[in-house]
Amino acid sequence: MAGPILAPTLFLLTLLVTSAQAATNSVICPSDPYLDPRNDPCNALGYIANNTLTAVAFVYVLLVVLIQTYQIIYNGGKFMLSMVIGEYIYALGFAFRFAVHHSPDSLGIFITEDLMIVLSPCFFIAANYTLLGRLANEIDCAHHVLLPVRRLTLIFVLSDVTTFVIQAAGASMSTSTVQSAALTGLHIFLIGLIMQLVSFVFFCTIYARFLYKVYTKEQDVCMRDLKQPWNNDWRTLAAALAVSCIGLLIRSFYRVVEASQGFRGNLSTSETAFYLGDTIPICLAIVVYVPFWPGRFIKPALPYVKEQKELSISSPSIV
Repeated sequence: MAGPILAPTLFLLTLLVTSAQAATNSVICPSDPYLDPRNDPCNALGYIANNTLTAVAFVYVLLVVLIQTYQIIYNGGKFMLSMVIGEYIYALGFAFRFAVHHSPDSLGIFITEDLMIVLSPCFFIAANYTLLGRLANEIDCAHHVLLPVRRLTLIFVLSDVTTFVIQAAGASMSTSTVQSAALTGLHIFLIGLIMQLVSFVFFCTIYARFLYKVYTKEQDVCMRDLKQPWNNDWRTLAAALAVSCIGLLIRSFYRVVEASQGFRGNLSTSETAFYLGDTIPICLAIVVYVPFWPGRFIKPALPYVKEQKELSISSPSIV
């Protein structure tokens, strides 16, 4: 659901913002951009991107997305399409970091790289939103989800789209050479990050509550796959979703703290912080689905079975 909505939006925003903002860069840049990147007014990163680290991250994400592309084709799980789309965009963002290294004072290249890396996790979050509903229906425990499954997915995906647009608008404005506009953009971007974090924390709370309800009230469901291999045990997929959520939560907290420090804060101008607080948690959140691909656990239901499941889902419990 989220992929077809967000993908065109991201690329459209990237093209519009890059063409509009790059033309406004009227700051006088130093003749040698590698001499003092920390104090270079034209270097939006505040440092020179390390090509070795960029290559490692790019190859890692590319391998993950190629494996998951194979999985989605041969093992199913089209409901995870938004994650695969996001991973391609995320990998492309790292590809642009090579260009940022060679042209550290190019505002247009930085904007493209930044938007792709900063906004692509919205796709991963949307995939997790969808996965919870699929998992709940698969084990016939949708009644333990706080909200009706269909409504839950719709609400959180719409929330993801909204915070995506807010972050994109703020990120584009923050690159303006007009100080007041840039500061306003940073505040808008921070608001989008906070809204996304609050929404995702609420989702994680719903998921934790769902697991608690199933484990305490549905002993037969908990034990049903006990003798099955790991790739047929729904608890394995539930654990993978939890690990992915933890990685995305760490990344979201990092981005909120980073943005709250301003343009030249300690986190925003540290490549080490970028990889520890952003890249590694995201890589954990997406790689966990390589061995535990949801399409292997959740198979498309037959039309009759699907209809019976939907009819049998009652209103969710609120206790």
